Amino acid sequence: QVQLVESGGGLVQAGDSLRLSCTASERTLSRYAINWFRQAPGKEREFVAGISWSGAGTDSADSVKGRFTISRDNAKNTVYLQMNSLKPEDTAVYYCATSLLLTPERSAHNMNYWGKGTLVTVSS
Repeated sequence: QVQLVESGGGLVQAGDSLRLSCTASERTLSRYAINWFRQAPGKEREFVAGISWSGAGTDSADSVKGRFTISRDNAKNTVYLQMNSLKPEDTAVYYCATSLLLTPERSAHNMNYWGKGTLVTVSS
């Protein structure tokens, strides 16, 4: 069982930046590709960005391309989501999840472990 913990969420204004972090309870994060998803009130959970186990491969949703960057530091057992130029429509609970594959994965159905999420609220 891998326990993931997200942090770094908060209330910001449009145009601001935030950096989310995803860590694991044990030093196991480097074994997995990690993907970020988000879920806004009344909407389905959607893929945001993913990174391969080594960090060599990344993927991101069109809605965040050029604004969000995913990275990882396996020595620190942490994956980051740098979010710049935030918009009100980015408001959501953000979750990190491990993938059954070693590469980024856009389908939530293919995740095996999830964190509890961190809330990001962007005011206009």
